[in-house]
Amino acid sequence: MITLLAERQRTRKSALCPWRSVVQKGEKIRVMNNEETFYQAMRRKGVTRRSFLKFCSLAATSLGLGAGMTPKIAWALENKPRIPVVWIHGLECTCCTESFIRSSHPLAKDVILSLISLDYDDTLMAAAGAQAEEVFDDITTRYAGKYILAVEGNPPLGEQGMFCISGGRPFIEKLKKAAAAPSAIIAWENCASWGCVQAARPNPTQATPIDKVITDKPIVKVPGCPPIPDVMSAIITYM
Repeated sequence: MITLLAERQRTRKSALCPWRSVVQKGEKIRVMNNEETFYQAMRRKGVTRRSFLKFCSLAATSLGLGAGMTPKIAWALENKPRIPVVWIHGLECTCCTESFIRSSHPLAKDVILSLISLDYDDTLMAAAGAQAEEVFDDITTRYAGKYILAVEGNPPLGEQGMFCISGGRPFIEKLKKAAAAPSAIIAWENCASWGCVQAARPNPTQATPIDKVITDKPIVKVPGCPPIPDVMSAIITYM
């Protein structure tokens, strides 16, 4: 761990905020492997140590881990760099995103701007079109093995996946590319976890839960329609 007096510098490409910077000019921060950690980002945003520990306690409770896990969560956030998150959408109603942005402990804006690095999200990102897809390809390639993949909705397999097109290609292709080398995969809500209403008989689109498509990697399922927002925030931060 080293201390840097950092000049204004850009982070990796991000479709959420393509112009953002890690630090302001002249700001002194402690970094590990030249990457800002969760805790450093929170402190830079003005979060007190007391509020940080309160968040760790709420995260432990939301995950059903008990108060004894609070110090371990705090230690992880103090030492773990902010990890890129790629959030993609298949067949769904966007209720997960609607739930997530209404999180109150912590607020969704604090999760997005301080706790995680949400570099790609079909719904929340500022970029669009070719610029957004360039970010998707950049993150999934350059940070192979390091990014978290969050999947909202499921892929339709009928008609070669043509019932759901994302970025000019069938969603199933995008899902397989994103699932090639993440550090973890999250299946949000009933759609990604079990199939939900779009997979009900006769299921003309052949909507399929993602674990039936991605069979070689563990998947964390967070069912619900929608999931509890505070649970979503806790899980994506803890991972």
